[in-house]
Amino acid sequence: MTVLFSRKCEYALQGILYLAENQEQGNISAEQIASDLSISKDFISKTLQSLVKDGIVISHRGKTGGFSLARDSESISLLEIVLIIDGNGVFESCVLGLPTCGSESPCPVHSKWGPLREASRNMLATTTVSQFNPVESGLVI
Repeated sequence: MTVLFSRKCEYALQGILYLAENQEQGNISAEQIASDLSISKDFISKTLQSLVKDGIVISHRGKTGGFSLARDSESISLLEIVLIIDGNGVFESCVLGLPTCGSESPCPVHSKWGPLREASRNMLATTTVSQFNPVESGLVI
């Protein structure tokens, strides 16, 4: 588990990357995604449903149902997924979680975290799902 993102966000990113890598299969069942990524079926299903509302994923019902990308993987940035699932808080709040931290009352790492936060946001904003090499990312099953 990472420090910055919730588990739901991590699973959303993994699920999107999985769908992109396997899009030639068409609709992919929650069972298959869960099994291949070692994630709870209910959790990945609910997570991907969150992305259906925002037009990132399509959910299909029925015998041949499952999930697929709603848009071309080149048009989906990683930041878009993070903002849908976790919101902008990770880019606005104190990395240590201190409620009083801010520019007027900074914590000891405030000035160091700011540039890292902006660099992270920019990296996520400029990285699309299509840019991931599945072999290098470890998602190949």
